[in-house]
Amino acid sequence: MNKIHNNLNVENLIRTEYFKDLDSKQKEELLTNSQWFKQFDEDQQYEIIKGLDNVDISIYAKKEFDDQQMLEIRKGLEKNLDISIYAKPENCEYKMEQIRLGLEQGVDVSVYIDPKFDYLQMKEIRKGLKNNVDISIYADPVFTGEQMEQIRWGLERKIDVSKYAKPEYTCEQMVEIRVSLLPPPVEVPIQAIINPIDKELFE
Repeated sequence: MNKIHNNLNVENLIRTEYFKDLDSKQKEELLTNSQWFKQFDEDQQYEIIKGLDNVDISIYAKKEFDDQQMLEIRKGLEKNLDISIYAKPENCEYKMEQIRLGLEQGVDVSVYIDPKFDYLQMKEIRKGLKNNVDISIYADPVFTGEQMEQIRWGLERKIDVSKYAKPEYTCEQMVEIRVSLLPPPVEVPIQAIINPIDKELFE
């Protein structure tokens, strides 16, 4: 591993103020010429270079993160989010994305940061929090992400979801029940939607 600047290797150097004060070209040249950088695959290297200008790459330039995890961490850093909440190797990129989006939207991500939820379930809980519905009705791992979606849609439309918010119902059955509970469409007289100039045709 290359030794530079006060005998620091590159992995340690990227954490220093010296490195942060370099311009983009100097940073990239320093990295790409190092043995340390070569441990990453091409996609990981891309994400590291992508963050050189505006974030602390030392936070995610780690072998345990794949390129998509790096991307989610970089996006969070660019938005000044508390990425420590999700920047963990055990979180796949899809889970990281749902936590990042929740942080951006200002919802309480602690509600769905739980290994018992998959990323589709996390997505539906996040959307419910964003849309101010009672997520306690479906934020339970007994429901699949698809079932949660049907319950969330019902809650958003003020439907009595107790009729179908039951894990024994398949997603398809939930759809049928939810649709049957929707109020009938309001009929609008054609005169109310046509161009006023043409109204005389109906008088």
